[in-house]
Amino acid sequence: MHILFLTDNFPPEVNAPASRTFEHCREWVNAGHRVTVITGAPNFPQGKVYTGYSNRICQRERMEGIEVLRVWTYITANEGFLRRILDYTSYMIAAIFAAPFVGKPNIVVGTSPQFFTACAAWAIATMKHVPFVFELRDLWPESIKAVGAMRDSAAIRFFEAVEMFLYRRAAAIVSVTQSFRRKLMERGVNADRIHVVTNGVDLSRFNPRPKDPELETMLGLEGKFVAGYIGTHGMAHALETILDAAEEIRRLPGGDAFRFILLGNGARKQELRRRAEEMKLDNVLFLDSVGKEDVTRYWSLLDVSIIHLKKSPLFETVIPSKLFECMGMGIPILHGVAGESAEIVRAEQVGIVFEPENVRELVAGLTRLKEEPDTKQHLGRNALAAAPRYDRRRLALEMLQILVTTISSHQAAKRQPHPRR
Repeated sequence: MHILFLTDNFPPEVNAPASRTFEHCREWVNAGHRVTVITGAPNFPQGKVYTGYSNRICQRERMEGIEVLRVWTYITANEGFLRRILDYTSYMIAAIFAAPFVGKPNIVVGTSPQFFTACAAWAIATMKHVPFVFELRDLWPESIKAVGAMRDSAAIRFFEAVEMFLYRRAAAIVSVTQSFRRKLMERGVNADRIHVVTNGVDLSRFNPRPKDPELETMLGLEGKFVAGYIGTHGMAHALETILDAAEEIRRLPGGDAFRFILLGNGARKQELRRRAEEMKLDNVLFLDSVGKEDVTRYWSLLDVSIIHLKKSPLFETVIPSKLFECMGMGIPILHGVAGESAEIVRAEQVGIVFEPENVRELVAGLTRLKEEPDTKQHLGRNALAAAPRYDRRRLALEMLQILVTTISSHQAAKRQPHPRR
């Protein structure tokens, strides 16, 4: 079958949506299917087109058997609500206009977090008379309100109406969490159409390895206990909690043994860097994002990984994808996210859960893992044992089966005779 997948993030971008989409599509190609992706020129999160690409009307490439069609979009950094809306809508329009040039698919998938991609997928599926699948990675626009980027307003209510329209028009919805599924059911969406395929880890890339000696020396980390956050530095992540923990921990006996790495980019990175300078935090290193071929070298430096989100009921429904990457690397986790993801951490016994934005609990977790190497090793072993349960290849094949079933149901419905008036 021919799967048309719409996403505004795709490699060489390295964020969670780009990785999930690429790894799923690669497995579908390996299973013998044709996969076409419509995306934009890679630019996330700094809003600058990557070297070797240009932001033009149309450019094609082939990536591990995946046909990639890149379209022109209005490019902006991952900051500023109105500019991001322009970015999203320009992609939506460009994707719809590009669709006639990819042939006839059997199914169209649109992925969030924002739903303008799903809008384009629904429009294309309607034009081509094939089913539309909504891959739900975030409850957008609810997440906008959760981070304080926008208050309840006529615009938000309009977005919510569009959101419900898409849920009802989707032949299937693939959610990344059980919590999202329950939320949709509470809002009246038919449970039979909602499936759950969690995020996972590419075990061919994320696996245990010794600390990279070259990076360790270059960054001055020899003999240090290294705690790290790797990911987007956005409004949702409340990373000032880590800075406050770094300030607190250096006052403790033996506090000089700790170092903190914050690797990635995002809307709040410069603000966080300025704050660290004002606090004179010489135990914190800010590093820019690196390509996926190098990111595991930086993961290898960590004695413990910090996963954190702002304290909000919405984020209790979220499972950060870096949780599974930590498992693949065998790195213990300090998990500052409540809800479904915390339940996974506890059930798999791969880390210590602390209250989001609670500096005291984060410091306690850091000092415990530093002072109790047996506990640290036990959590790391549990992480490695749990990782195969979240193998991306297996999860990709689960989603593939959902797509196959959706196509079969759609074709069967078309064959049903229409009742005479």
